[in-house]
Amino acid sequence: MKRTNTRSTVLAAGVTALIAAGSYISIPIGPVPIVLQSFFILLAGVLLRTRAALSAVIVYLLLGALGLPVFAGGTGGIGHFFGPTGGYLLSYVPAVLLISKMAGTVPRSAVRESAALITGTLCVYLFGVVWLKLYTGLQWDHAVSAGMLPFLPGDILKIAGALLISRAFAERIEQFLEDE
Repeated sequence: MKRTNTRSTVLAAGVTALIAAGSYISIPIGPVPIVLQSFFILLAGVLLRTRAALSAVIVYLLLGALGLPVFAGGTGGIGHFFGPTGGYLLSYVPAVLLISKMAGTVPRSAVRESAALITGTLCVYLFGVVWLKLYTGLQWDHAVSAGMLPFLPGDILKIAGALLISRAFAERIEQFLEDE
């Protein structure tokens, strides 16, 4: 059991690093940039067990809150949680939890994983757009236009990519965790 915990911790740490690395791929398009970190949030939820997925995301958020440059564009600091992207950052915790719980049921299913990834993405939009509206005072239609619509094409690609990677590697990861 200890070995499985160690392996799970190593996987969670690796995913935390991928989330941080994904934040460096950032395209500013307004108050909320296009980032790759959300792709790795999706992967964490669909590939890791719930505890490891949550750990990866929480450690990532803590590192950013402490000022390490792991947020969009290589920035950090607790102030990001109180800015226009705060809702998106905070959404990663419930999103990864939803994805992991929905997708992790055995036997794995592409339909269930797709539904989990879509649900997780909708969770990010829900938290992010509501926060953006409250932070900026935008009307709802403008908050949706600024905080969701530009991201839909990329998020569809992220969901498809996460599903393909999950289908290719989920069994290997489970086997890695089970091997003694």
